[in-house]
Amino acid sequence: MFETSAAPCVFAVPPGADFPKALVDGLRQRASDQPPEALARVQLVVNTRRMARRVRDLFDQGPACLLPRLSLVTDLGESVDLAQIPPAIPALRRRLELTQLIAKLLEQQPDLAARSSLFDLSDSLAALIDEMQGEGVSPDAIRQLDVSDMSGHWARAQAFIGIADHFIDSGPDALDAQARQRRVVENLIDRWQVSPPQHPVILAGSTGSRGTTLMLMEAVARLPQGALILPGYDFDQPDHVWQGLDEALASEDHPQYRFRKLMTRLEIQPRQIERWTNNPAPSPARNRLISLALRPAPITDAWMSEGPQLTDLDGATKDLTLVEAQSPRAEALAIALRLREAAESGQTAALITPDRMLTRQVSAALDRWNILPDDSAGLPLQLSPPGRFLRHVAGLFARRLEGEALLTLLKHPLCHDGGDRGAHLLHTRDLELDLRRHGPPFPDSASLAAFAIRKEVPEQWMQWLVAQFCDQQVTGELPLSEWVTRLRNLAEAISAGSEGDAGTLWDKNAGQKALSILTALEDEAEHGGPMTAHDFADLLGALLAGEEVRDRDAPHPHIMIWGTLEARVQGADLLILGGLNEGSWPEAAAPDPWLNRQMRDKAGLLLPERRIGLSAHDFQQAVGAPEVWLTRATRSDDAETVPSRWLNRMTNLLQGLPGQGGPETLASMRARGQQWLRWSEQLEVAPKIEPAARPSPRPPVAARPRRLSVTEIKRLIRDPYAIYAKHVLRLRPLDPMVQAPDALLRGIVIHEILEHFVKDSVLDSALLTRENFLKRAETLLDQHVAWPTARKLWLARLERIADDFLTAETARRGDGGPVAFEAAMKLVLSPLDFTIAGRADRIDHNSRGALRIVDYKTGTPPTESQQAKFDKQLLIEAAMAEQGAIEGIDPLPVAEAVFIGMGGTYKEVAAPLAKEPPDKVLTELKELVSAYLEPDQGFTARRMLHKDTDVGDYDHLARFGEWDRTDKTTPEVLK
Repeated sequence: MFETSAAPCVFAVPPGADFPKALVDGLRQRASDQPPEALARVQLVVNTRRMARRVRDLFDQGPACLLPRLSLVTDLGESVDLAQIPPAIPALRRRLELTQLIAKLLEQQPDLAARSSLFDLSDSLAALIDEMQGEGVSPDAIRQLDVSDMSGHWARAQAFIGIADHFIDSGPDALDAQARQRRVVENLIDRWQVSPPQHPVILAGSTGSRGTTLMLMEAVARLPQGALILPGYDFDQPDHVWQGLDEALASEDHPQYRFRKLMTRLEIQPRQIERWTNNPAPSPARNRLISLALRPAPITDAWMSEGPQLTDLDGATKDLTLVEAQSPRAEALAIALRLREAAESGQTAALITPDRMLTRQVSAALDRWNILPDDSAGLPLQLSPPGRFLRHVAGLFARRLEGEALLTLLKHPLCHDGGDRGAHLLHTRDLELDLRRHGPPFPDSASLAAFAIRKEVPEQWMQWLVAQFCDQQVTGELPLSEWVTRLRNLAEAISAGSEGDAGTLWDKNAGQKALSILTALEDEAEHGGPMTAHDFADLLGALLAGEEVRDRDAPHPHIMIWGTLEARVQGADLLILGGLNEGSWPEAAAPDPWLNRQMRDKAGLLLPERRIGLSAHDFQQAVGAPEVWLTRATRSDDAETVPSRWLNRMTNLLQGLPGQGGPETLASMRARGQQWLRWSEQLEVAPKIEPAARPSPRPPVAARPRRLSVTEIKRLIRDPYAIYAKHVLRLRPLDPMVQAPDALLRGIVIHEILEHFVKDSVLDSALLTRENFLKRAETLLDQHVAWPTARKLWLARLERIADDFLTAETARRGDGGPVAFEAAMKLVLSPLDFTIAGRADRIDHNSRGALRIVDYKTGTPPTESQQAKFDKQLLIEAAMAEQGAIEGIDPLPVAEAVFIGMGGTYKEVAAPLAKEPPDKVLTELKELVSAYLEPDQGFTARRMLHKDTDVGDYDHLARFGEWDRTDKTTPEVLK
């Protein structure tokens, strides 16, 4: 098939060509004048399964022929003559062993790294070991590096890298995948040197970016009938540019660097690489433009000399569209609109981007037209229903059961789907409302049993709930095998439900993939050792995150979303290169915790820029397609973005070629993109909706409240609409699901502490001491506050103000003492037939027989001026007391009413009884209530709030935000 030559046989396909199609076409052309069996003698080696499937599909399209022997680079060890090499050790086993060793190292030297980085460090070290084995770098080469200027960091890194020695030198029967692959290739090369195959051997589609693959490519190229077929080779790049790519530190990020490295190994020149087929590239002029734009940084002065020689810029850019959107959303909408047109016209189109957020936004935008793109990446398994379910179940082992975690699992679609799920959801709804109203924040069997009694929940469901969710937390370490067994059993029991029927947890593609991960964990559990619940949950999350699952729904046959890997083996009429910003495409080089660039270069390892170079090659191949869109967002997350370096080079080069019409062609590219952006903006145009007016409803007098609490008078003054919503509409805010140690709970607990302490001291004045006060506080905090941190913080605040409180309390006892706690109060305002009710924290009798009203505040007590105008609680209580409204206490004059602040500092604020006597207060109260019993008085929203930033429970109902306090009210008569 190939002419015998002393020089290695290397072919290439230009950028923009559909590589698998060109590969098949070339094979057919070369076999056209040979016997039918000639093609069957060809051994065709490709680098990915996707490539193999595409090549097979292209041959299946006809005409009929005998197929070549198709295999993968990684399958070479499966042949009979190489099968004596033992199978590779599973990657999971190595990961578990590394995790154990690193955990022990961190226990011995905790200053090396944080415990939370355990799995990240093991993954990173595993990647370093794989790379050392793949590139043939021994541990000695790492140890002998000159690190005189970085001894501190190197000493820490050596502690970890020393672990790698054990795995790299573990013997011929315990090889990792990379080590085994290198051994296979070395044995294959040795056999070829003794007995080279006489049939054609073709290795196609690889760039030789990894050391083992490069070694195999070199061997194949030197066979009598061996040949390499390179993808995306730049035939337009001059020789002097190729010669400048020898230095890895300066050229690794260039798209053609790997081909220069191959030429050096094969001792050939660029002109010796021939075209695989005579078919021209889709756009030769564009390939010349991109070739010049992507010249290595040290010699971009070639733009000045070679730029004026570029011709046919119009032809190079006529099928190029540049979309520069204002936001990622606008970019996604424009892409989706173009994909929709492709779907309607029958054009095959593909979005190529490494930005998964962009692909999700595009998929969501396409959903409005019921277009489901064929996404090659699928969904990360950890985000699939089984993945989320397993992570939530594993979380039960790691922490105390919370109401939120309980309801998250109970509402999950895989929970209790074995049977009678409708009844399960009904009980779950009742449980949620009960937990919101009654708590506790950490449900247990006792609280759940109390709920079952209140709501009459079926006993079978209740037993299942308690058995599967309560007391699952494990504080110590367990063997990994035990963790896996517990997780699987508990997950299956929760999925099955109380009826006992099998659930659907392991059904469908995602469930089967999740089950395979658990099965692999079971098989390798002996290598994992003991671990805590948190470590097991982290391990499970990391394993699930490393897998992807594709939806079984039938996607659109012509609309695809590809990653850069998939794009190498596919072709389409339209390619959209999306997310062309720095940090996205190309992605930023991952930081290496072990070796810097110079050390990697000296040791013979791959540089961080390797991935950037591969991305550059992907870009150069894709941008040469027949029709191409280049898209980016100029802003993201309220910050300016930086255009991708390749896009920046291309636009700068065009801008600098006015003689050939470069600026005009660039403007045309942008104009085409702008047109699509304008069209996509029309999708977002919404009809104008007038903002809501500031409400002031006037309900019928009969519907207005006839009873308010003392504390609600303040709300009636400041925000009457809240009174309307609560008492007329009878709406109540839903209690929060995530209960927290908030101001409300603190106020309740502090009130109870003070009430119990003062009651005890009334019976025995000897108990009026700091020690007893703090002992009582600690007891009640332990009883009512479930959060240890909040308990300690609140107790510390009480310790700080205890002395001031006791001094003031002793002084009060010198002028009388308490006679009532939580005293109920009720007064009917006549002739309005309106009831004011309340409850005083504490009532004292002074030595002169008058009353003292005390109210405890855990926040800031209101000032005297605030009490006179708005916060009239104590003033109203004093007026009610003088009217005999306190239950069990005769009408008596009120000598004093005081707020006692128990916040960060102790503070007392007396009510201005002299300025606001009870008779005046009572008269003003009647006037206020009487006004709101008039038909023409509206309940205005946010009438006189203290601050504009104050938040009310019913602000969203009043549509606050569409109006502000400067707007006039709009009365509305209700019937």
